[in-house]
Parts: sequence; structure tokens; C-alpha cells
Amino acid sequence: MKSKNKHIKVVMAMSGGVDSSVAAALLKEAGFDVVGVMMKFWKEGKSDENRCCSVESEKLARLVAKKIGMPFYVINVEKEFKKRVVDYFLEDYKKGNTPNPCVVCNKEIKFGLLIEKALKMGADYVATGHYARLGREIRNSKFEIRKLMKGKDKEKDQSYFLWQLNQKQLSRVLFPVGNYAKPEVRKLAKKFDLPTAETPESQEVCFVQNSTNEFLKKYLKQKSGNIIDATGKVLGKHAGLYFYTIGQRKGIEVQQGPWYAVSKDFKNNNLIISLGRSPTGEPKIPKDLLKKELIVKNVNWVFGNPPKFPLKAKVKIRYRAKLADATIYKLQAHSCKLIFAVRQKAVTPGQSAVFYKGQELLGGGTIDMIV
Repeated sequence: MKSKNKHIKVVMAMSGGVDSSVAAALLKEAGFDVVGVMMKFWKEGKSDENRCCSVESEKLARLVAKKIGMPFYVINVEKEFKKRVVDYFLEDYKKGNTPNPCVVCNKEIKFGLLIEKALKMGADYVATGHYARLGREIRNSKFEIRKLMKGKDKEKDQSYFLWQLNQKQLSRVLFPVGNYAKPEVRKLAKKFDLPTAETPESQEVCFVQNSTNEFLKKYLKQKSGNIIDATGKVLGKHAGLYFYTIGQRKGIEVQQGPWYAVSKDFKNNNLIISLGRSPTGEPKIPKDLLKKELIVKNVNWVFGNPPKFPLKAKVKIRYRAKLADATIYKLQAHSCKLIFAVRQKAVTPGQSAVFYKGQELLGGGTIDMIV
């Protein structure tokens, strides 16, 4: 197997973290011709750093490359990252949404731009440290479908962020750590004696230094307005609707709470909130925060063609949300209506609704409207 793999060239996307480091070591151990590449993303200023490609991250990635004996290169994609990821992030907040930049980065940069550059380098595949797996299925005895599957580790599964990938991209992708649980990856890092074995987790937006609100204040014009309840009663003032997300509880400066943000009225610049406790004082989720139907746009089906509708599937409306039973109905070519069996908490425009059937990720869409 090793002798066969030596003719297969793989560009390994390095971040200086334990996952990509172990992925590179596994590929090297399997005999692949591995080349490490770190992409330099956009950062705010000269003194700031992007978490995914900081000076320390690059140093660690270089040490890993040296340890396992693979070439290592750094490529600058700052302009592309700024245009395709950061600008999208800001524009979506302007529209009142709460975007997920990692989903767009995966489609446009890690599995878009990097694959393009890798092919020019003569590579056969691009590999990443994502906790996801690939499957294959022959359909109609004619062509092969590449299936996107959940990672083995239920807690670390990152398939949710990959729903925008297509068959062409998946034909050039490898996920070496997808069949491992995180503790196993840590053990492998120690086995390979990698300098990233104890590298801590990073789950924040990579180009945001402190908080998202502080970042937004630098780029979006603040416009204060009223905080009101469902009856229209003014309860306080907000600094700008951009700085709130549906379901938010902390940061709403209104007394006698807890209060939840349930909707944003951009026409009148009002933040609508609802009380999160019963008349007897017990905590509860407000009814107007629980929704049963929503519409998604920009729908992508990983296997290429739409399925037969209506489609029953398990759906995630946020990365950390539990899978929920839903029926999916086609509206237009790239939009669908979802009806859940049980009302869902804090459905948020701009976030991703991702569709699963067992271990397979079927597709997904961007939450557009709550019906």
C-alpha cells in the first residue's frame, strides 16, 4: 500500500494545531507524497494576528513538517479571504443576520482556492484536519457518488461546516482524522512525537481578536434604538441591532429579567425581547422564541441533484444544536421550507440548517426566514 501511495501527491492544509499535524503524519506514514501548506489569511492590522495562521502557528507547523519529513510552504490568500469571507461576514450582519464565516471559508478558501492551487502544484488531493469522513456509492451502475459523512467523534464532528461542498471538491479531498476520536488524535500526536500534541482548542472566529461586537463596531455604523416587548412597550435602549442575535440572553440591559432577544425590527430599529421566566419566577423559554417552520436559501445537495420531496431528515440549525426531525419541501431551485416535528429554540437567520440521514450529510441551506 505504501509503495502505491508514494505516487499520490497530497497537499496538507496546516494550521499549527494537533488535528492537521496528526493528519499529515498519518498520510506520511501511509506512504503518500505529502506537502504541507499554510494559508495566510487576512488580519486587521500589522500588530494583530489571525488565529489560524499566527506566527506561533506557523512556527509549530514548520516544526511538524520537519519532524515528519515533508516540504512546507506558506501561501498568501489575504485578499481573497478578505473579499470572500470577511466582507461576506460584515455584509450579512448589515442585513440583520448572524452569519457563519467558517462555512463560507471552507467552500471558498480551504476547499476552493486551495484545491485550485494544489492542482497547479501537481497534487492529486487536498487534506485537512476536519473531523469528517467520506463514503462512496455507485448509483444506476454508471457513476460514483461521493458521500460526506459525520466524523467518528460525535462531540468533535465538523461535517456541519462542510455542507456547501460539491462532488467536484469532494473528489479531491481527504480527511485523515475523521475515523478517530479526539483523545485518539492526542495519543497519536504523542506517538509521532509532534510538538503540537498539547496544543489547545481554538473555536473562535479566526479573524476576530476580542469579541464579535468589538469587531463589528469598527466596521458598521452604530444606530441606537428602542428595546421593546411584544406589546410595543419600550423597556430600554440598544446600541445597534447588529450587536444582537436571536436567542441572546446576556448583554440585554433591561431590569427584572432574564430577557431573550426574539426578533429584530430593522424598519423601525427596534429590538424585540421576551421574558424568560414564568409568573411564579421559574425560568422558561419564551413561546415566541420557539419556531416550527423556516425557509432556507442557497440550498446545496452534496450528491449534486435534489432528492425526492417531501424529504424527511434530521436537521441541525446550529453547530451545537441537537438533531431534530423535520420534513423538507421544495420551494424553488435553491430554496426549501422546513417543518419541524417539535418547535426549535432560537432559529437564527444567517446560520446554517444542515440535513442528515443517519451518518450522511445530505446538504443544507442558509436560514432566510422564520415562518
